[in-house]
Amino acid sequence: MRGRTRPFRLWLRPRDVASMWLRHACMSATLFTLATSVACESPPAPGEGAHQEGGTMPEPTPIEHIVPDGVARLPVFTPAVRVGDLVFLSGAIGTPPSGELRVVEGGVGAETRATMDNIGRILEAAGLGFEDLVKCTVFLADIADYAEMNEAYVTYFEDIEPPARSAMAGSGLALGAKVEIECIARGR
Repeated sequence: MRGRTRPFRLWLRPRDVASMWLRHACMSATLFTLATSVACESPPAPGEGAHQEGGTMPEPTPIEHIVPDGVARLPVFTPAVRVGDLVFLSGAIGTPPSGELRVVEGGVGAETRATMDNIGRILEAAGLGFEDLVKCTVFLADIADYAEMNEAYVTYFEDIEPPARSAMAGSGLALGAKVEIECIARGR
């Protein structure tokens, strides 16, 4: 069979997909923990070890959970957490301000506006605003919706510098959403 190639096919059972997702979630949680400990812990002063006087470890940086009213959430997610000088916002989708677990109607533009309004409510509950965002990641169900999403997204940064941003397409967003946005903000 030299010179002939066969297409590569990968067949996964649902339990294989669930197992891969769980490994990914655990790895993401580990990376999040590592990133927050690096970002939020100050290094010891020169000549000091990691131990405090008396041989005890320093207290870990406290984590504040931010849960505003009017933002839909599943019980397994916190809309945002503050760790040191950073606020990490979970992925937000375009749910209505009533807090219902459904996506607003009207297409990608309407979903993006509802998503950004939800992000605004979370930032406000943290005592912050859109000017405090430093990084956003946009997930689209279809990359062909990029222009429509971007048209709505940029209106939230008309008088301020927008944060760094990445955008990518992925399938299976929560509640059948077409847009999901997660952010990192500086704390005050």
